[in-house]
Parts: sequence; C-alpha cells; structure tokens
Amino acid sequence: MLKDGPATARPPITHWPTPALDGVDFDPVLAELMEAGPITRIRMSNGSGWAWLVCRYEDVRMVANDPRFSRKLVVEHDVTRLAPHFIPAPGAVGFEDPPDHTRLRRTVGAAFTTPGVERLRTRAKEMLDGYVDGILRDGPPVDLTERLLAPFPLAVVCELMGVPEEDRPRVHEWTTLILSSAQGAQRSEQAKNDMCAYLGGRMRTGEVAGGDSVIGLLVKAIEAGEVTAEEATGLALLLQIGGEAVTNNVGNMVYILLTRPDLMDRMRSEPALRPSAINELLRYIPHRNAVGLSRIALEDVTVAGQLIRAGEAIYVSYLAANRDPEVFPDPHELDLERSPNPHVSFGYGPHFCPGNMLARLESELMVDALLDRFTDLRFSVPVNELRWRPGALIRGPEGLPVTWS
Repeated sequence: MLKDGPATARPPITHWPTPALDGVDFDPVLAELMEAGPITRIRMSNGSGWAWLVCRYEDVRMVANDPRFSRKLVVEHDVTRLAPHFIPAPGAVGFEDPPDHTRLRRTVGAAFTTPGVERLRTRAKEMLDGYVDGILRDGPPVDLTERLLAPFPLAVVCELMGVPEEDRPRVHEWTTLILSSAQGAQRSEQAKNDMCAYLGGRMRTGEVAGGDSVIGLLVKAIEAGEVTAEEATGLALLLQIGGEAVTNNVGNMVYILLTRPDLMDRMRSEPALRPSAINELLRYIPHRNAVGLSRIALEDVTVAGQLIRAGEAIYVSYLAANRDPEVFPDPHELDLERSPNPHVSFGYGPHFCPGNMLARLESELMVDALLDRFTDLRFSVPVNELRWRPGALIRGPEGLPVTWS
C-alpha cells in the first residue's frame, strides 16, 4: 500500500473497536465517522493497515456498483477487518468480479426469481404453521429464537437448497460457527471445510431433493460445463449461510416490536401496512456489526473528493447509507409508512443479495404469525436480561423468551 505524501491532506485514521452492542442501538463509533465526513479512514482490531470507509448513500451505491473496485483482490490482501479469521471458500461468488461473478449467479438465478420464491410460499407457510402450532400447544413461556426464528428460516433455505431434513441440524451448527468468531478461527475454518465437503459430496453423488433446488441447478451447471465443482461448492456455501441471516434480522424486528407495543398494535390492526412496515424495519435494524467485505481499488479513483489509490482497500457502510438524512428524512425514526424507502439493507450492485425476496417472504410470514396467532405477546424476562450474540458478524439476540395470554 502506498504511503501518504506530505500534501495529501487525508482524513485521520480512526480506530474502530467494534464493541459488542446489545439491542438495536446504532453503533456510536459509526455515528461519529458519519459526522466526520462522507469518507474517512478506519482501522479495526484484526487484519493489517487501514481502509477507507464510505458512509453517504450515493457514494456507497457508486462504490458498490463500480467495476474499478474489486472483491476478488480482497483474498490477496490482509485488509483491516472485524473478524479475527478470514476464510473464503475457493471460488466463492462473494469474492468474484464480473464476468465470472455474473456467470456464477446465473446458474442458480431461477431459484431466486419471483416465481421461484413464490413456489416456496405454500410449503413455507405449512412449515411455519407447524412450528407455531407446536409452540401454542406447549404453551408459554418459550424462547422464540429457539422454537421459531432459528428453525423456520433454516428449514426454508434448506428446502430451497435441497438439503434433507435429517441433515439440517448439522448444517445449522456449521453455519453458526462460520458466522461467529466466539469459538476461534480454527473452529470456523473446520466448519467451513465440513460444510464444503458435505455440499460437494451431495453434488458429486447426485443426492438431490428436487432438480429445481439450488443443489440440483448446480449439478446441471457442472454437467453442462458452466461452472467447476469447486465454484459450485463455494456458491452453495454462501447461499446456505446467507439464508440463516433471517434469524437474526427478524429477531431484531421482534425485539423492536415487543419494546414498542404502539408499533405492534398498529401493525396488528392495519394488516395492509405490514409490507411497508417490514421494509422500514429492514432499513432501521442494525443488520450487521461494523462492515462486511471490503473492495480493492484497481486504479486511482476519486470518491467524495478523496483520491483512492490503486491497491487501497475501501469499505462501504450500508448501515450508514440507510441513515443518510439526504435520502431518509428523520433517519433515526421508525416511520412505518416511509415512502419512498430505497434502503440498501440487501446491498447494491453486482453483489446485491440474491436471496432478498426469500428473506422478505420469510420475514413477512413470521411477523404475520406473531401478530395474528399470539395475543398479548410480551417478554417473560426483564428486557435488560436479554443477550445479543457475542462475536457475531450479523447482529441478533441469543434468545427471545416470551409469554402470552
């Protein structure tokens, strides 16, 4: 990385300790960085050196969609980062640039179109009703995370992927280890290798639950020579992990609704408002800790008046972009009727989350069930006793103990 010259007038480097945050409080360090300007420099607790951080909505979208910034090169750079471990699977689509990135995503595109996701709706509703029926039959108190928010999204994404029911508990365990640093880099690395071996094995043996499943589509793509087996495995790994982010995101939504009964009452009494309300909750919730994956500048690029030199790392903050007052008036307020609401909670550009429609479907179904099938839903412990997942890359409550009348 090039060193600064005496006349570059670059912003100072801010250490971002990324402390564990409970609830849905906005990261105070990120708030300070946003106040400091549209583009700053940060150093986090892991990796080496420093990186640029872009916070303004338009700049975030520009960087995320600009081919002059590469995800592929991140694998070759020890960029400052949140996680102590950095374990991308070989060929993982999240670390590819177009045209390879486009080629890989095309192979599973049919599963994530509106018709593809809608085909899952009836089956997803059946599975959800089964979980809710069991909860109501057993009676309160229950941990909503354990009984609903974790098993339901897992079941849905496994249904889409083609992972049979008997294998889902270990797939969930691997995902939890990959997405957390709490048990160390070695455990995360082993979990990644175990899941890759499992997914690769299913594709090699042709053990596929449905040819239209993601694994089924990848088997066809391998046979057609469109992707290698290694690329298919890396893509399947990313999609399987991404599917479980819904657990934490909806956990944050439920936490807000149970601590803001006025919002819950309004959504219960005005069902037509729910899609807009969920969209606003998606904008508002802190859906991750700090920042995700960086990009590397392929050439000199000017962003928000600052020269980003070739080889330098840059992060975008979707959390900050979602609170940009130029785009979202009163950004720190929850406005269930906010319109327009062009949030970037699912990313932007080539790496826009392929499972966004599936995540919306699952979120809507779970929120509907909690509003319509439970009366007087409330926490069964004091709110200050709730705990959030330690070392998690995606923020979310460890548990949501509730009771009802």
